[in-house]
Amino acid sequence: MPIEGVTHLVAVGSGKGGVGKTTVAVNLAVALASQGYQVGLMDADVYGPNVPRMIGRRAEPFATGEKIEPLVQYGVRVMSMGFLNPDDRPLIWRGPMLHSVVQQFLRGVNWGLLDYLVVDLPPGTGDVQLSLLQTAPVTGAVVVTTPSDVSLEDARKAVLMFRQVRTEVLGIVETMSYLIAPQSGERIDVFGSGGGRRVAEEMGVPFLGELPLDPAVRIGGDTGEPIALRASSDPSAAPYHALARAVVERVQSLGAPQGPLITVED
Repeated sequence: MPIEGVTHLVAVGSGKGGVGKTTVAVNLAVALASQGYQVGLMDADVYGPNVPRMIGRRAEPFATGEKIEPLVQYGVRVMSMGFLNPDDRPLIWRGPMLHSVVQQFLRGVNWGLLDYLVVDLPPGTGDVQLSLLQTAPVTGAVVVTTPSDVSLEDARKAVLMFRQVRTEVLGIVETMSYLIAPQSGERIDVFGSGGGRRVAEEMGVPFLGELPLDPAVRIGGDTGEPIALRASSDPSAAPYHALARAVVERVQSLGAPQGPLITVED
């Protein structure tokens, strides 16, 4: 069933945690907004909702009628469990509760008219992913990995999971690809080289680019000022604006939004 007002839904996932998935999701949303699109950002990482910190907004949403109003930051409409559970209290929920939250965020939020709704998935291939992919018309998914072999193994699993539920994989993006030495300008491949591109070729999906290890990106995430707020000419921001353009090109190449075509049984 379509989500009212949403043209394209882009899921951002990863096979494992700690690869920079939320950093990619937040900066992708901000970069798309800076390029003139109407954008929403849904934090579906219910157990570890880091979007509020990274987007620099902490407040409690309010309801109008039967809908929750998303918070607006940097031109992006945002909803996260972190807004509703702002303390450090852990959420110990089973699958049915997670499904309910995902559906509430998808259909109980007044997203308005959006060109893109970016969804930050939790890592792995669990209940939240299936709840989203089975019940929403997902245009496609971006899979995030680092160049390390462990991360690449799990990236393959993520691609296979999306394929199993017949969701288009927009491509693989590689984070922590390299580090530029501040004094010499030398490129240092901290976690190996070329792994993301190689897996993309093996799996037959596009490679969306490399995102370097950059202290400015980390600082932006910690302070709530995403690096994509900077102009596309900024060296630290340029890779994220390039990623946004690549995602738009892939979505446009697909034509109409895709939808869930099969049901995965429990």
